[in-house]
Amino acid sequence: MKIIVKTAAQMAEILLSARKSKGLTQAEAAARLGTGQPRLSALETVATGSISLDQILALLALYDLDLCVQSRDAKPSGASSEQPEW
Repeated sequence: MKIIVKTAAQMAEILLSARKSKGLTQAEAAARLGTGQPRLSALETVATGSISLDQILALLALYDLDLCVQSRDAKPSGASSEQPEW
């Protein structure tokens, strides 16, 4: 699955969904990251804009996700002209 993220709110929703799909509670995920549950809760809701790149990468790794950056005009091979957007 490929999701194009254009807002902090979209990233928050992805992080929340990914955590739930891994069967982790906020407390469990926060403990693995060395942060508090209230901080993780904020990242999954209103405060995603204040997340550091290190925190994003740590969360994505915990949830077995990758971050891919590409040019907006780049078309992945075999993809249709319609790219999915979050």
